[in-house]
Amino acid sequence: MKIFVTGGAGFIGSALVRQLIAEVDQIDVINIDNLTYAGNLESLESVSGSGRHHFERVDVRDTKAISRLFGRYRPDAVIHLAAETHVDRSIDGSAAFIQTNVIGTYSMLECAREYWTSSSGDTKTDFRFLHVSTDEVFGSLGPTGRFSETSSYCPSSPYAASKAAADHLVRAWLETYDLPVIITNCSNNFGPFQFPEKLIPLMILTALEEKDLPIYGDGKNIRDWLYVEDHCRAIRAVLAAGQPGESYNIGANSERTNLEVVNQLCALLDGFRPRKSGKSYRDLIKFVRDRPGHDRRYAIDPSKVTNDLGWKARETFESGLQKTVQWYLANTSWCERVMDGNYQGERLGVIS
Repeated sequence: MKIFVTGGAGFIGSALVRQLIAEVDQIDVINIDNLTYAGNLESLESVSGSGRHHFERVDVRDTKAISRLFGRYRPDAVIHLAAETHVDRSIDGSAAFIQTNVIGTYSMLECAREYWTSSSGDTKTDFRFLHVSTDEVFGSLGPTGRFSETSSYCPSSPYAASKAAADHLVRAWLETYDLPVIITNCSNNFGPFQFPEKLIPLMILTALEEKDLPIYGDGKNIRDWLYVEDHCRAIRAVLAAGQPGESYNIGANSERTNLEVVNQLCALLDGFRPRKSGKSYRDLIKFVRDRPGHDRRYAIDPSKVTNDLGWKARETFESGLQKTVQWYLANTSWCERVMDGNYQGERLGVIS
């Protein structure tokens, strides 16, 4: 089996590539990534020697190059992960999000449609285009309830709007052209190799530098957290047995306020790497002005993917967080290399 994984040098993509190569026999992974700031081949060192991992540095917007890859490799499936993902960064500069998330998805869909239409036999019957999206397309929840696959779209940020647009394109290519597509919408991922602009790695590294830990607003915004390895297993389950035309919400029933997350991080760091002063890392927490359009709460109902496909998260938030903190403590040199001057932990997404 041959699978295209776009964005395979990014956080979720590289975790998926490593997992596929390590755990699935008789599969070739064609890793398509343009190596923008968050893409890093160091995240793929464990599979760099595998003859089943093929890296192609290609921009997903480049339809000619993507079409050539379809012709060369003739994949059985596409897992489309390539995307700009950081909300704060989308506030500062939305153009890259429209280009990659909307135009890039359009290009992938068109190239996949051309390839699928010209195919025959098992290749045409079994082909799947799996589009990996986010719960942020649904907007903000009130104090109760959870997002389901039928929740209305109501994006609040340029990032969320660009992913919502991509989702709609994917559905349109099913309805108009019968392209066998599947959509997944996941909750907030965390784990090793995550670029340090996201909350958990940023707080870990900032705490180790003895700097203030900025918490937006009152810290009570809620996110539903999902360990990245669990997410990758869910993607594999959906690709293996998900039905074309369906969408699947992926979450781990792990709602936490941002303040709770940072407090748990501080407690772990207090145990693993105590401060020389003897004080807790919690003393570094500082509340700052909230982010524009900051959704109050996300929560995913994963019952469909659990009941239909048998997937369930293996990690609790606590076990995943401990593994994550330990990984960053053991890999500070990786963090120093990826933060090469383009980003140094400064706050993004501030509107004056």
